[in-house]
Amino acid sequence: MFIAIVKYIKPIATIDALLADHIRFLEEQFLAGHFIASGRIVPRTGGVILARGPSREDVEAILYQDPFYTSGAAEYEVIEFTPTKAGRGFEILMNAN
Repeated sequence: MFIAIVKYIKPIATIDALLADHIRFLEEQFLAGHFIASGRIVPRTGGVILARGPSREDVEAILYQDPFYTSGAAEYEVIEFTPTKAGRGFEILMNAN
């Protein structure tokens, strides 16, 4: 499993102009089964995506298709981790890879 931290590096006006394309990108990845959850960081300086894939390189290749990234409006930090425990109702995370 991977945690992708999205950090905005352009003004919010630029982010807002790309938001519809970014949302389409997210929807495609959820439908493909690559993304588990996503949302904004508070305050609004970026976002977080929980992703799954066979390798870090595969996940990065997907993330780097994000319009925020391809336009130079955001950068990603990708953290790989192996869940070893999950709370009630989140057991599916144990098999997220």
